[in-house]
Amino acid sequence: MTKTNPGNFFEDFHQDQEIIHATPRTVTHGDVATYLSLFGSRFPVHSSRVFAQDLGYDEMPIDDMLAFHLVFGKTVPDISLNAVANLGYADGRFGVSVQVGDTLTTVSRVIGLKENSNGQTGVVYVRSTGRNQRGEMVVEYARWVMVRKRDQTRPTPPTVVPNLPKVVAASELSVPAGITVAKYNTALAGSPHLWDDYQVGEKIDHVDGMTIEEAEHQMATRLYQNTAKVHFNLHQQSKDRFGKRLIYGGHVISLARALSFNGLANAFRVVAINGGSHANPTFAGCTIYAWSEVLEKMTLPNRSDIGALRLRTVAVKDMTCEAFPYKDAEGKYDPQVVLDFDYTVLVPRQIGKA
Repeated sequence: MTKTNPGNFFEDFHQDQEIIHATPRTVTHGDVATYLSLFGSRFPVHSSRVFAQDLGYDEMPIDDMLAFHLVFGKTVPDISLNAVANLGYADGRFGVSVQVGDTLTTVSRVIGLKENSNGQTGVVYVRSTGRNQRGEMVVEYARWVMVRKRDQTRPTPPTVVPNLPKVVAASELSVPAGITVAKYNTALAGSPHLWDDYQVGEKIDHVDGMTIEEAEHQMATRLYQNTAKVHFNLHQQSKDRFGKRLIYGGHVISLARALSFNGLANAFRVVAINGGSHANPTFAGCTIYAWSEVLEKMTLPNRSDIGALRLRTVAVKDMTCEAFPYKDAEGKYDPQVVLDFDYTVLVPRQIGKA
């Protein structure tokens, strides 16, 4: 009897299956410093304890995307160790903020299955929930993954494709308890532009670019304890269609979020992931640029001081974004587009403006 874990293949999943993922993770100052060194994010609420406390936080929260990746990483050995590709996200919500010292665990439930026509792979839909040591939800999301089959002769499971919302409604967005922007300092935040200054349809070129080094993406993925073979095993990947390791899609998400500071510096909190897709593969040596479009402006129940912006952030490789590269007339992604990410952020409003 083998004692090693080969990971789950498509036929190992079943509808409504609950998976308790191994290895709880206590967040340390080292995690925060390593994340900062990898992505260089400049949002002050994750950089300054004093700034965070002026907003009403007890302590400086960790970057929202670091929390997402730590929760996501727990799921990889059970969900996507044998994945061909992570296809998309939906219905993601951020709950209580994560601070150094919190311990995170993740549980997933299978919410859909669909075998592909080639009989060699299938799509697994899961909803994963990360909680802290008090059982409070820190982030939950749905994602779907193309997973290899171990045995192509196994019977096909019934097809179930979940009906997932396209947008997390404003009424379902979580503003951290006690948050106030009365002392919000736009000079220290790095931009004077508040919620009121953005318009639906506005596009923002974030201008800066960042090249992904081989060691950086492997270090980042190890930081999240993401064990996916496609990111680490060059011996195996050299025999695959690309002949090299793929960059973890979450690495590109974090780069795009960090780059978005230039133009969205006051987007101090990510509260929802409405959707997302990794449009084309990314490899070490690629330089990532990003641009964002304001899809929707949301007012929040009982809050006149904070609003929400629904954004589409598009990341591209080895191409600047002044022309806002996206899709062609047939709806196909430009080959340089590597990420199409639909998410919602909180931004202070002009104080006293209804």
